[in-house]
Amino acid sequence: MKRFRFLLLPFLAAMSVFLTRCGDADETPSDAESGDTTVAATPAPEAVAPAAPVNMLIVRHKVKDYAKFKASFDANDSLRQANGIHPYVIGRGVEDPNMVLVATRVDDVEKAKAFSKSEDLKKAMEKAGVIGKPIIRVTTVPFLVTTPSSDPRSMTFLTVKDYDTWKSSFDTSKQSRMDNGLVDRAVGYDVDDKHKVIYVGSVLDSAKVRAYQKSDALKARLKASGVEGNVERFWYRVVQTY
Repeated sequence: MKRFRFLLLPFLAAMSVFLTRCGDADETPSDAESGDTTVAATPAPEAVAPAAPVNMLIVRHKVKDYAKFKASFDANDSLRQANGIHPYVIGRGVEDPNMVLVATRVDDVEKAKAFSKSEDLKKAMEKAGVIGKPIIRVTTVPFLVTTPSSDPRSMTFLTVKDYDTWKSSFDTSKQSRMDNGLVDRAVGYDVDDKHKVIYVGSVLDSAKVRAYQKSDALKARLKASGVEGNVERFWYRVVQTY
């Protein structure tokens, strides 16, 4: 028994020194010890717009039956590819889901303009059950956020006196849009008429955005930036991405 105690004493002494040194190595209390259990959130990567403008063919129209339209749209992929047109997103109206938005990327602007007026496209739309006259625009988009989002979107159509003047005012009011629940996703203009502008924003708070879009403050800002005539808006949800 005495021999066991004799061997145990050096061991305990060594452990005491070891633990003391470990404590001296880091005297900062852990999060749990300090009472702070908050885990710092990893910031989401900032959405990056393309380095060069993207040319797009944007079509809006009403359909009799969405399922029939979508089946016909999918079946006509070879027709689009032959004309250098590539699907980007399909959206359905928030208020009327039979109002459909189709946005496609285009390789050649002149070819896309010709296709938008072609009999082939007209026949394809008739077969797909498109009702009434579609609204078709070939657009240059210098700013386009491609990060997926499930939020509703608001597409706004504006006519401006001067694009650069309007864009300068638009850029300085970014925080105001964010404060009112709207996050920028795209800005563009017609390839043949830079006075015709398209803006798309993600709607983070529907009530806030609707109030903002009807506000006198926004109306005054739009007027000051050179917006002319009526402002048209279309709210939609993306139902298909490519």
